[in-house]
Amino acid sequence: MLLSNRVFLSLKSLRKVSPRRWHHTSLTNDLINNMDKKATWDRFYTENSRKGTFKNFEWFFGFHSVKEFILPQLQSMSHSPAPLHVLDIGCGTSALGPSIYTHSQCAVKVTCADISPVAVRLMQEHAESTPVQPCNPASTLVFREMDCTELEGHFEPRSLALIVDKGTTDALVRSKDGRVKAGQIVRQCLTVLRHPGSLLQFSDEDPDARLLWLEKESQGSEVTADVSVHEVGELRGVTYFCYQITPCTTQH
Repeated sequence: MLLSNRVFLSLKSLRKVSPRRWHHTSLTNDLINNMDKKATWDRFYTENSRKGTFKNFEWFFGFHSVKEFILPQLQSMSHSPAPLHVLDIGCGTSALGPSIYTHSQCAVKVTCADISPVAVRLMQEHAESTPVQPCNPASTLVFREMDCTELEGHFEPRSLALIVDKGTTDALVRSKDGRVKAGQIVRQCLTVLRHPGSLLQFSDEDPDARLLWLEKESQGSEVTADVSVHEVGELRGVTYFCYQITPCTTQH
């Protein structure tokens, strides 16, 4: 889908958005104050689906802005005999997960997960109505309703090769009650990631704040982790980063 057909929004800029950009002022208030609530996102995706033709809604940017952080990571693990399991947490109606499925040269099983059943249904319907062929014929794409603070209930330990998080953690840490949930997600990700494997968080939060928080939350996991940051670049006056959290071979 062309960039002109997408909506790109920084969470930092959400408070500055005119309510006319949304259907209702109260929905804007929900997004500002209750990003950690399932009901907020059900309402958000329901409202957007009423606009007519389905369009992917992108927080921050689309797949092509970050593909160099994702595809080489997968290619480095392509010696695996089985498809690499990739999880897109808090996928919403973003094209990120489907684009990984489409563009990865190595075989992948991409799971797009979101707490909102409305978002999952919209993505499933769109995938069925506009099927695409993956680069690797062994690749698969699935959509699942899932609370990503409970990953251990859905995936075996050390079973995932890559987890991508574009804006999900940002939404949680900016919510009144969401920071605890964001920490739970980090620790759950470290448990279900294989070695080598990584959690990639795409964020507009400054490294001075995010790195310290990630190191603190990682220390609460049974799996030790390395944390690093890479600059994605500046888009529309906002600088974005890729935070990479990688489980180590040794455990506490």
